[in-house]
Amino acid sequence: MRKIDAVVVGSGPNGLAAAVIMARAGLVVDVYEGAETPGGGCRTQELTLPGFHHDVCSAVHPLLVASPFFQGFDLSGAGVNLLTPEVSFAHPLDGGRAAIVVRSVEETALSLGPDASIYRHLFSQLVDEADRILPNFLAPLRSIPSSPLVTAKFGLKGLRSAERLAGRFSTCEGQALIAGAAAHSMLPLSSPLTGAFARLFTMLAHSVGWPIVEGGSAGVITALVSELEARDGQVVTGHWVRSLNELPPARAVVLDMTPRQLIALAGERLPGRYRRALERFRYGPGICKVDWALSGPVPWQSPLCRQAVTVHVCGELDDVARSEADVNAGRHTEKPYCLVTQPCVIDRTRAPEGKHTLWAYCHVPNGSDVDMRERMEAQIERFAPGFRDLIVGQATVTAVRAEAHNPSYVGGDINAGAATLRQTVFRPTARWNPYRTGLKGVYLCSGSTPPGGGVHGMCGDGAARTVLHDLGRPLKDPIAPSVVG
Repeated sequence: MRKIDAVVVGSGPNGLAAAVIMARAGLVVDVYEGAETPGGGCRTQELTLPGFHHDVCSAVHPLLVASPFFQGFDLSGAGVNLLTPEVSFAHPLDGGRAAIVVRSVEETALSLGPDASIYRHLFSQLVDEADRILPNFLAPLRSIPSSPLVTAKFGLKGLRSAERLAGRFSTCEGQALIAGAAAHSMLPLSSPLTGAFARLFTMLAHSVGWPIVEGGSAGVITALVSELEARDGQVVTGHWVRSLNELPPARAVVLDMTPRQLIALAGERLPGRYRRALERFRYGPGICKVDWALSGPVPWQSPLCRQAVTVHVCGELDDVARSEADVNAGRHTEKPYCLVTQPCVIDRTRAPEGKHTLWAYCHVPNGSDVDMRERMEAQIERFAPGFRDLIVGQATVTAVRAEAHNPSYVGGDINAGAATLRQTVFRPTARWNPYRTGLKGVYLCSGSTPPGGGVHGMCGDGAARTVLHDLGRPLKDPIAPSVVG
């Protein structure tokens, strides 16, 4: 019988990153996945019509490029081709206007007219320091920053709300860019830390871009699985794990899941104090996601939006703020903020010749079963008249259905936990090492652990290095030596 050193439950990017790190250290690793294909939210499927390839959840990948884990992974050599648009993201406004962020800080600043100087002031130095900020941002907060002063400055300024940050701009365009980037947080724009999201995602746009994977995000998963299998590991799909007792004997169990699933799997084995701490973990709003097959490109009124893969659709600052405030108050907003991606702008492999795919979601109250498709289509039609006439197929997933497909999307929360100030510092609980659980030999590696949600693999990296430390087999080239211990 094959002897297994470590078992990973869940084959999202973090679970597979953990498996690859442990396999590189010589451990034999098996990964169990409930779905029929690996990848979690990082999958690509024909969701609408044959020949139209849609990303199931994760679609645009600035954090993947910035991630220390993936910088140590030869994606290109593994057949992953990243396509980076010149326009990182666009934000349409009424009347055919739009604001855009391009790779150049100076060009973006000049496009904002009277707000050019404030944009330069906010982002020029930030982008120059990106190489020192991003590795520390993608590590646990308790790790020792390699550039402490630069990192501290970014963190302190990031405590401001997006509304306060946007208030420094005088134009609707400048305010809208900040609001659209900040709304990725799924928090009210008046909340602390939302300014950090705006600063982070705009910094990424200028420093590494907002790329997509040619052919679909599943290419990243294929590359990770291939390396794991080359190192004697394997991924077992179609196997739902309901209890830790079902797993084969192993020296370590690593769970790519949220606190709620850990409680369900461990049952009474969890120490009471740790279990109660997990039960206090807060989940954020859910999403309602729609994929469309289109007979042609989206007819945005602004030509600038036709150059962007990512489009933040809602309107001005007040519109975005109202949408996010409604959702966080438990209401289904009438005019939702929609995060839209149109991959065929730069990737013609996603759809038949002349056709296009469109991917979008809006935020909804956690646990919602409301289909927001008509409201989302109305928002896109508002800035792209004639859009509805192009629809030849569509598929909708409500927040409730999202959790049914992937139990780690609790209530439709794709970020594995609310991005509040407390849960940024203590995620998922207040422990010295957030990857260890209250059970010896059992670890968490999902987006519920630092540094949080996104396709970057760093939650899995941190968990795997903790496992190797505990087994007395630490890697000789740790990215952040202080994250374990």
